[in-house]
Amino acid sequence: MSVRTREVEYFDGGTRLVGFLAWNDAVKGPRPGVLVSHMWGGREAFVCDKARALAQMGYVGFALDMYGDARVGSGPEENAQLMQPFLDDRSLLQRRMILALEIIRQQAEVDPGQVAAIGFCFGGLCVLDLARTGEDFSGVVSFHGLLKPPGNTEGKRIVAKVLVLHGHDDPMVPVDDVVALEEELTRAGADWQIHVYGNTMHAFTNPKANDPGFGTVYNPTADRRSWVAMRDFFQELFNPS
Repeated sequence: MSVRTREVEYFDGGTRLVGFLAWNDAVKGPRPGVLVSHMWGGREAFVCDKARALAQMGYVGFALDMYGDARVGSGPEENAQLMQPFLDDRSLLQRRMILALEIIRQQAEVDPGQVAAIGFCFGGLCVLDLARTGEDFSGVVSFHGLLKPPGNTEGKRIVAKVLVLHGHDDPMVPVDDVVALEEELTRAGADWQIHVYGNTMHAFTNPKANDPGFGTVYNPTADRRSWVAMRDFFQELFNPS
């Protein structure tokens, strides 16, 4: 098995975006594609590694670029500056996600009828917003994502299946936000699941997260369990019995 990669340039108006595509060249023909939406720091090695891991599983992984030119923040202050415009303008966020969905469907290695999206932290919010737009694709997985609704999708039907993987002790996502999301997804007619991991804080899949005061702490058990949950979810999405 050989995982191959290439960068994919695409544009949102005058903004040049650079995604990272990974696929297994031992798999013949089009196969399911999975968008990977990055954390607040940008399209860094973490999401490119996730794209490679998805390729090893037989999918095509596409680490998308929200910020442009694959820009990566230098630390929390710059990361927040890069992310904030998308929190302030969720229609911009949604447009970038829909564009990434269109781009992955155009790749020769991808079956355009079988596409899902995963995201981490800020990226978890991004994939939920993609589902909230009502776009017709297979499903989304949010890893320790932010959950606040965008305010411009109420009344839309959610077609994509939804899996949310959440740490109960995440200070950035209180229990009330989880309950509100359950109610929102139910109103939208979504097929949804929420898995909550006890004694688990924000950023639990990131081995570099080690700041209890900020609320970001790696949890290897929750990391492993959440990846297994994603794997089983994709088995259901892409290989229904």
